[in-house]
Amino acid sequence: MIKLLSGNEAFALGAYHAGVMVATAYPGTPSSEILENIAKFPEVYAEWSTNEKVAMEVALGASYAGVRAMASMKQVGLNVASDPFMAAATTGINGGLVVVCADDPGIHSSQCEQDNRHFAKLAKVPMLEPTDSQEAYDLMPLAFEISERFDTPTLVRSTTRISHSKSVVNVRYNRPATSPTVAFKRNPEKYVMLPTSARLRRPLIEERLVKLAEYSDVFMYNKIEWGDRSLGIVSSGIAYQYAREVFPTASFLKLGITYPLPVKMLREFAAGVKRVIVIEELDPFLEENICALGINATGKDFIPRIGELNSGIVAESCRHARLLPKAVPLPPIKSDVKLPARPPLLCAGCPHTAPFFVLSTIGKRSLNPKVKDSTPKESGLVITGDIGCYTLGAYPPWNVMDTTTCMGAGIGEALGMEKAGLDDGRKIVALIGDSTFIHSGITPLVDAVYNQGHFTLIILDNGTTAMTGHQPHPGTGVSAKGEPSQAVDIEKVVRAIGVQNVKVVNAFDLKEVRDAIRTAIDSNQLSVIITRGGCSVLLKKRTGQMAIDASKCNQCGVCLTIGCPAIQTAGDQPFIDASMCAGDACTVCQQICPHQAIAAITTDK
Repeated sequence: MIKLLSGNEAFALGAYHAGVMVATAYPGTPSSEILENIAKFPEVYAEWSTNEKVAMEVALGASYAGVRAMASMKQVGLNVASDPFMAAATTGINGGLVVVCADDPGIHSSQCEQDNRHFAKLAKVPMLEPTDSQEAYDLMPLAFEISERFDTPTLVRSTTRISHSKSVVNVRYNRPATSPTVAFKRNPEKYVMLPTSARLRRPLIEERLVKLAEYSDVFMYNKIEWGDRSLGIVSSGIAYQYAREVFPTASFLKLGITYPLPVKMLREFAAGVKRVIVIEELDPFLEENICALGINATGKDFIPRIGELNSGIVAESCRHARLLPKAVPLPPIKSDVKLPARPPLLCAGCPHTAPFFVLSTIGKRSLNPKVKDSTPKESGLVITGDIGCYTLGAYPPWNVMDTTTCMGAGIGEALGMEKAGLDDGRKIVALIGDSTFIHSGITPLVDAVYNQGHFTLIILDNGTTAMTGHQPHPGTGVSAKGEPSQAVDIEKVVRAIGVQNVKVVNAFDLKEVRDAIRTAIDSNQLSVIITRGGCSVLLKKRTGQMAIDASKCNQCGVCLTIGCPAIQTAGDQPFIDASMCAGDACTVCQQICPHQAIAAITTDK
């Protein structure tokens, strides 16, 4: 059967056909669609875990119990999961355990550009890398087989272009009638990592690595493709596709296992070509490991270390290295069409709009687009932010973020700033979303209670994991399969931790939000405000769209300072695009207008 699949769809289908029984994940671009697709199969238990560490632990527990299990996450998610991941590399597995990790070259949706191939070497586990959707599908059964054969978790690395690009896949497997299972047998020396047990496991890891290197030399997706022997190219993943386009006649060593490397194959390849170069995205991971074998290879002295590659970048880099002739310059393309600028903004009707507006005005940070020389002013607040849609609050017109580091860090940073003695009169506010709070905000809030913090935390609760595609989380009461589940009550969690000053407000009630934030900031105690309002993207019906009455509007520009993309201007006159407006589900613009010039559209019956 032939299907057109993205890499993430292919990973999911390949795992399903390999007999996976338990699949876990925390959503994060570019990996989110893996679990979304595998959750469609009724035979597989699939969950959105609280965070990546929990996802790894649940998958590891399932593996220990003897079934095939998979955890998937983006590259920074493996940082969160690294503790159980490294432990799994030591204990080994029972049922096959595969970890799919999607890197984000070019930093399209992450806080850093991180090459997770280093995790394979650090953990001493095998790593597979597909070059397209077909291989993403084909490698999944092999990944489970390798895991079980060598008693190891198997790391499968994807990147943004592999995960999100679609290509033709020959679906040639079927899910086994009975999935592979191995009964759990009590074995403390294998599974209980006391120092005495860990010391016994340590030599086994090195023995395993030697056997994996031998296997890598005969692995079917590590293969030499002989061509013009004046140039030999070692590559893997999506970089192989780009290199093939640029050098269609060269000799290639295409790697499907990128750790450990196929030593014999590499030596054979190097001996058969005049020059060896390595074309890979991000770090010189392959290049350095190849050179460590005594093979003369180059690559990162002309291939960029930063950002995504493409065939154009590879070609231009190789021209500078004199591996290709100079290109014939093309005539410039003349066009009078200029695309309009598109600043990053929250969606129209976003429940974060009112809290951001209030914080920006209290801190005197907001920009009035009507005033040409308007610039952000020094604030009376220090605002520690977090990862989510609300990170866009760092941009104009709000300018309400002073820090954003990683999931959950804003709360700990707020406490750290306070304990460092921020004594210039500024008050500290931390911002976090509902999904991120459950992911990694609870423990730093416990720390703040225990260590007597005196800052304000605002939990922006929009009832979903919006930034990565509106996946449910433990606070939504819906499982990964769309089934009802027990919802975690964030307010009760906060109170149970020991926070005394807790307030839940309507995110779309500007006065209620303003009063709650001012009161909390002035209280000089640890305060938590939960602003609650549904994500506008999930609105099923929009009614009462707002409009600006030009006869009442004096073009003061205040409505523009809330940053709603539905509010636009024609000349100097603001107007509201009714097709974008969330209508009476929001009304923040109506509340903010000092001249009562904004009201719901009325129609004659």
